[in-house]
Amino acid sequence: MFILPAIDIKDGNCVRLVRGDFGTAHKVAEDYRKTAQSFQDAGAEWIHMVDLDGAKDAKPVNTEIFVDVAKHTSLKVEVGGGIRNLETIEFYLSNGISRVILGSVALKNPDLVAQAVKEYGERIAVGIDAKNGFVAVEGWLDASSVDYITLAQEMEKIGVKTIIFTDISKDGTLSGVNQEQLKALHDAVNCNIIASGGVHTMQDIIACADMNLYGTICGKSLYQGTLDLKEAIAYTRL
Repeated sequence: MFILPAIDIKDGNCVRLVRGDFGTAHKVAEDYRKTAQSFQDAGAEWIHMVDLDGAKDAKPVNTEIFVDVAKHTSLKVEVGGGIRNLETIEFYLSNGISRVILGSVALKNPDLVAQAVKEYGERIAVGIDAKNGFVAVEGWLDASSVDYITLAQEMEKIGVKTIIFTDISKDGTLSGVNQEQLKALHDAVNCNIIASGGVHTMQDIIACADMNLYGTICGKSLYQGTLDLKEAIAYTRL
């Protein structure tokens, strides 16, 4: 299982939110590149990066930061937030980004996801963010009536290999991953599942590994010191 440390960018700064609420944004690190380098030094292979401004504005905003991390570290960078067309996907993937995450468009424009998968294969992931089991989009500002497993199954049918699942109610709360929803999703599709939201301690890493998930994203737990990245990575390599 891969451990993916996370850096969320808002107004050019490394921040964290609580339950996706932009009003809760607080700075967690001074320098995004130094932070990324520290993750690399701890043994991480991947880094999960989100353009929060992009998610809110429905267009990429902080592209130069993500490209810079890809260029100046050996980390494989996956990026999400505000990606709404093939041009943006092409830009990222031709500028060192390893994997692009499509979120809102998975629900609103599945044809774009199908095109992207046909063109770029496993370099396309879909982010499914859910509140009470229902998909939320546009930086979590809009709720839908679509069940998260239904959307995941539709994405699998069009060839998506990797799904990043976030329980919004858990995100940024350090309250533990939603094991019930993650297990239900893992059992419902054959995609690689990356858990996001609520990671607190090694117990969450162990739980995700026991479910045979592909990856686990860690954000606030690293910045607040409740999880040691080097320890988490070492556990997944046992």
